[in-house]
Amino acid sequence: MSEDILIKEAKNHKDYLAFVKFPFQLYNGNPYWVPPLIKDEIETIDPKLNPVYQNASARFFLAYKGTEIVGRIAAIINWIEVKEIKKSKVRFGWFDVIDDINVSQLLLDQVVAFGKEHHLNTVEGPVGFSNLDKAGLLIEGFEEQNTMITLYNFPYYASHLEQLGYTTAAKWVEYEIKIVDFESSPEKVKRFSKLVMDRFQLTLLNFKNRKEILPYIDQMFELLDETYNQLQTFVPIQDYQIENYKKRFLKFINPDFIKCIIDKNGKLICFSITMPSFTEALKKINGKLTLFNAFYLLKAMRFNRRASFYLIGVHPEYQNKGVTAIIFNEMQKLFNKQNITTVETNPELEENTAIQKLWKNYEHRLHKRRATFTKKI
Repeated sequence: MSEDILIKEAKNHKDYLAFVKFPFQLYNGNPYWVPPLIKDEIETIDPKLNPVYQNASARFFLAYKGTEIVGRIAAIINWIEVKEIKKSKVRFGWFDVIDDINVSQLLLDQVVAFGKEHHLNTVEGPVGFSNLDKAGLLIEGFEEQNTMITLYNFPYYASHLEQLGYTTAAKWVEYEIKIVDFESSPEKVKRFSKLVMDRFQLTLLNFKNRKEILPYIDQMFELLDETYNQLQTFVPIQDYQIENYKKRFLKFINPDFIKCIIDKNGKLICFSITMPSFTEALKKINGKLTLFNAFYLLKAMRFNRRASFYLIGVHPEYQNKGVTAIIFNEMQKLFNKQNITTVETNPELEENTAIQKLWKNYEHRLHKRRATFTKKI
């Protein structure tokens, strides 16, 4: 083991800033890495700013060679996962390193030690505090840009983990979908959309402003729990997390890109959140959201040829009954109106085949794969 590597725990704002800024140094000049907003990253990891610490513990570590930072990692325990779901697991996230396996080992050793300190028997990552944080190590698609809600990493990350005895825990896939004009869009989706709407007496909701969306936000999160509670990575979303996500992300949402479906009793049974792609804007902003840089985000919200599917929730009673066809039929119209020609999906667990079947109706390519890695400790 190299003796010139020093591990330091980040404990104050100065340390957190160094922790957040390290990837800007590591990926400097890389055309595929899309920088996050520094302010958002600080608000996520600082215990004084993120309410998730009501049900989580975390420690953040930096690796140094001399005065130069060469790696970082977060060790996280989601106590709801441990105590209520009974998964004896310590998580790792915010994992970025130079190509030196000694650095990776020393950083991961800190996570293992944190887990053992709390009598946990498994380590898994990269993940965040909850299901709504970025997760999954990129294992294919290194020449594709990450989106606002996904991670990027170099190919050697997976090799480091495998050499250190980590095995695959879960796998995700991501698709790029081409959007044609509405007349050329799949007739199957159009016909099926109307059929499902009529059969189940469903109503599609369109929104003109963010204020109209607010009454449905809590229902959306409830529906997320109902949609994904059988998946292996699921951890229930807490009320305080919902309020925090509203505060942090509602400003990025264009009301045109939110679609909700209610049943004949007015109950929300399906929703989708799509966002214009912020990839190019975030590259230009380079982490710093100034008054001038905000222009790039505003431009991306209104003038964009790419979009990203962020979240889709479907009530279990309506899963595999075609309601997603309604959503995509409406999104098709919106994309055409907005001149959007390409859409990227959010990472989907490989076993989530129900949603992936829909992409078969469109020109698509599987352009990225991700995985989380685990090890007994």
